[in-house]
Amino acid sequence: MFDAQCDLAAVVYDDNDDPDAVLRDFAGGLKADGARVVGMVQTGQCADSSLSAVLVHSGETLLLAQPPSKGATGCKLDLSRLQDAGIRVADALSAGADLVIINRFGKRERDGKGLGFLIERALDADIPVVIAVSRQSFADWIKFAGGMSVKLACDRHALDAWWHNVSLRSTARVAPDHTTVCEACK
Repeated sequence: MFDAQCDLAAVVYDDNDDPDAVLRDFAGGLKADGARVVGMVQTGQCADSSLSAVLVHSGETLLLAQPPSKGATGCKLDLSRLQDAGIRVADALSAGADLVIINRFGKRERDGKGLGFLIERALDADIPVVIAVSRQSFADWIKFAGGMSVKLACDRHALDAWWHNVSLRSTARVAPDHTTVCEACK
């Protein structure tokens, strides 16, 4: 079940998409327009152990990968670094925000760990959230979100259209002429 006016959006991407570039561009455009955007967008690659995240509110880059171990192939996410990044986002969120961006929904969030707490915190404060979700993880996302999410294509136009609707409602502070599914479940 989806609600076109829901404040929780999943940018669903395939292997050939670049959700990080889309989210960075979206965040940059909103910030240029004066919006208070808080969150993080993934950068770097596992292949060379440079997996990182850029905090969109400060521009700081945080390494998320563990240092490569002898004989290891690929990289491994450092959960303490991920939690530290999440705490930094939570601290920025407590100062106020118009939007929260979460870099990925993955197995940690599916299992109730990772950055899922940021989604809950933002929505409890009536702050819209957008997150990148791989098509392979979308069924898990729907379970996590209880179906209360907008599914967006992995492109800037889809994000802009969603944000336009969400920001109009929050700016006007006028109740919609009907109760949305997301509002009814809050």
